[in-house]
Amino acid sequence: MSFFLLFLFQAFAQNKSVRELTLIDKDWRFSFGHLYDTKKDFGHAEGYFSYLTKTGFGDGPAAKDFDDRAWRKLDLPHDWAVEQPFSESASFSHGFKAAGKNYPEKSIGWYRKKITIPNEDLGKIISLKFDGVFRNSKVFFNGFYLGTEESGYNGFEYDVSAYVNYGGENTIVVRVDASMEEGWFYEGAGIYRHVYLQKTNPIHVVQNGTYVTSELVDNDAVVTVDIKIKNQGKFKGSIEIIQTIFDAKNKQVAVSSENILAPEFYQTIDYSSKLRVEKPFLWDIDSPNLYQLITKIKKDGKEIDSYKTSFGIRTIEFNPENGFFLNGKHVKLKGTNNHQDHAGIGTALPDEIQYYRIQKLKEMGSNAYRCSHHPPTPELLDACDKLGMLVIDETRLMGINDYHLNDLQRMIERDRNHPSIFCWSVGNEEWQIEGGITGERITNIMQDFSKSIDPTRPVTVGISSGFKSGISNVVEIMGYNYLGNGDIDAHRNQFKQQPGMGTEEGSTFATRGIYFTDDTKHYQSAYDKKPRPTFYSIEEGWKFYAERPYLAGMFIWTGFDYRGEPTPYGWLSVTSYFGMMDVCGFPKDNVFYLKSWWGKEPVLHLLPHWNWSGMEGKEIDVWAYSNCDEVELFLNKKSLGKKKMEQNGHLEWKVNYAPGTLEAVGYKNGKKVLSDIQKTTGKVENIKLSLDKENVLKGNVSVVTVETTDKNSLHVPTANDEITFSIKGGKILGVGNGDPTSLESDQFIDDIVLVAISNFKEQKGSSTILPQNLPNYNENEWTEAFKNRDYKKQAPSYIYKGEFELKNNSVSNVVSFFYKKIGVETVVFINGNKVNPSAEDPQKYVLNASILKQGKNTIHIAATPLQKVKDWDVMNTDPGIIQVITPAEPWKRKLFNGYAQIIIRKDENAKEVVLSASAKRLRAGTLVVK
Repeated sequence: MSFFLLFLFQAFAQNKSVRELTLIDKDWRFSFGHLYDTKKDFGHAEGYFSYLTKTGFGDGPAAKDFDDRAWRKLDLPHDWAVEQPFSESASFSHGFKAAGKNYPEKSIGWYRKKITIPNEDLGKIISLKFDGVFRNSKVFFNGFYLGTEESGYNGFEYDVSAYVNYGGENTIVVRVDASMEEGWFYEGAGIYRHVYLQKTNPIHVVQNGTYVTSELVDNDAVVTVDIKIKNQGKFKGSIEIIQTIFDAKNKQVAVSSENILAPEFYQTIDYSSKLRVEKPFLWDIDSPNLYQLITKIKKDGKEIDSYKTSFGIRTIEFNPENGFFLNGKHVKLKGTNNHQDHAGIGTALPDEIQYYRIQKLKEMGSNAYRCSHHPPTPELLDACDKLGMLVIDETRLMGINDYHLNDLQRMIERDRNHPSIFCWSVGNEEWQIEGGITGERITNIMQDFSKSIDPTRPVTVGISSGFKSGISNVVEIMGYNYLGNGDIDAHRNQFKQQPGMGTEEGSTFATRGIYFTDDTKHYQSAYDKKPRPTFYSIEEGWKFYAERPYLAGMFIWTGFDYRGEPTPYGWLSVTSYFGMMDVCGFPKDNVFYLKSWWGKEPVLHLLPHWNWSGMEGKEIDVWAYSNCDEVELFLNKKSLGKKKMEQNGHLEWKVNYAPGTLEAVGYKNGKKVLSDIQKTTGKVENIKLSLDKENVLKGNVSVVTVETTDKNSLHVPTANDEITFSIKGGKILGVGNGDPTSLESDQFIDDIVLVAISNFKEQKGSSTILPQNLPNYNENEWTEAFKNRDYKKQAPSYIYKGEFELKNNSVSNVVSFFYKKIGVETVVFINGNKVNPSAEDPQKYVLNASILKQGKNTIHIAATPLQKVKDWDVMNTDPGIIQVITPAEPWKRKLFNGYAQIIIRKDENAKEVVLSASAKRLRAGTLVVK
């Protein structure tokens, strides 16, 4: 009989429908644990049997039925580090946020989510997919330990099919340990990328199991599709593989079909097919044409799996004499390096912000992006594919063992179908090994290993400690990090068959809107200057690479400022100064230099602003960035001279300041083509809110620029007013302003504190009728609660007494007691006052401030006892926990040199979002987002 049922189950499973992939970012519970104090870590790993000792023995929050009602509710992605205040004792490299290695109470985060999986899914392969958790995450499902992922950047997946409570509730638990840093830059903390629930047939294409390559033959493309198919069931027999390619208009352009034998039980097979696409639209930085491959598996004529793969058709080539070619056309790489954090939200970027940032870089004229220094989130690569941005994809750490090579393999297999990726990077500035034989050996192994997974792309390493030996000798594409670190021309002359590019250049210091360096305030002038003796300005770096055709191009350090590494300063600076844009994406003046020589449109940009009250008659450096032939400068309509623009250069004047209008006029072929004006403004009078044009159309998340204007509606570039925000129909995700020294909060969220009940004691009651008013009890008769309890001879009732401490008793606080059942019938008293359960939850008591007091409070619980059903039943002895919610302050941010940024998200069912901004003595601003 059991064999027959098993046979039916397996037959039913093999005929299940196609895969489902469901985003499960919403409605998680979160709380901090503790790095080493198990009591503060909710008793995790205190059990006699641990989750490593016996299967299914997850304890503390890892247990399926752990009571998390008092925990904070939130949606993913989530970065808890950005929510913390700044502290001088925190990590310099990570932006001085009070989280991580020096903060054991803010280095462990617990996440819990409940999901229902219907009975109909019995027989499917059910898995959890994580795009990235920082870091060292342990995942549990219904109390079963699934595994540990150390990396904060790799995606990972767990099969939970055997652990599912089909037709009922299931609990996902993630313990995140962010106490150790992987990088030397801000990395965030928590589940900061997406999480999915996936359901597939036992016979299915494995995750990242397709590999699409193409070769141009005459006017057509021969597309090779390699796939991996796994069978996690008992079916033996024939299956049909159907490969179909659709163009961007969803028109079918190629199809193939073949019957093959299914893999054996728990085996994986490789299958390859070729399809011909006639006259393909090539993927290019200006025309990023994409195709979609649909891989279907059929059994007995019924579709059992469908897997989508986006790809592009294009050719890439590095030539040691002439640089980089895309689709046979020469392309000079105009790149930037970037980390993955953004103002206000840390590393928890909504998908729309990925597109926003890439669009900002494209508008600057950039055509290439280096992922510094780790695999990116998949949505960033999607944005690069769709917007036309070339990518260097980089692994986190060099090495030759499983930890290193497995990470590299996962990155390549996940990302190799993205047409935007033109090069793999297997390392960056590994100073211990760069110049020696160890570096050569490791590079050779990692390079060949990469080629074994994807032979279509070259490999590079970013090198900074000289270009004379070691990795430099063997890496396929030489990655030069900074002109001042070695003789690039000499290296090239020695290795003429080795292509090269500047993987990092610049590292210049600039503060947006600042034109006089002030070391006391930690502000660096925005004029493009040589930052240090062995480093070069942006202009010097670009001229060097632009003049050498054998160098494929360069990648500036960096496109955006980022948290951490506040060189050349330390505390009170909390972000870098290297970016062409600040952490919000507001452009510094260097953006317009690059736009002039990287872009295709006429450009003219004048700096600085012209608000210099108190400096009348004093000399001001005036610069013009432009790709015009000539530029003429006027002050209050008086010409200060016309100058010729040299290729890849800029123009300068010395101007004695007088308020009014500074105007630059650009000429091409002797004709005026454009102008730029800087005007002296009046005092600030109005708040202006505007949607940034780089926002994703019809996206749920929007970036809003906040600025102030004078009575003539002119932007005031020196304004630093504090603006307060409110919102209807949406949520504010974060605020920023680009000030590298700002210690203002990035987010304003309710503070939730969990207060334990201590000194828990009991007395026996003589009746099952519970008191409705608290009697006086003999203080000498209290004993430790539940100690030596004989569950076969319990009293009719018990009265329990405990204590809890409140640091303050503000009337604005919301204090609740989350009761965990220790009796059948229960009556609760706080400081002698009977309290009633809430309507929403019979085991939750909302406590009025009038019965609470600052300091020690007393709780009494009268209850009839729970009875053991079996002798080995483990009875709950925890009465519950006190939750104190301190409401957040209103959202606010100071402008920095005229600008601030606010990121908002529209509620699911809202027709519009109304964002309001106010400040003292200013006319309020309102923005309606449909």
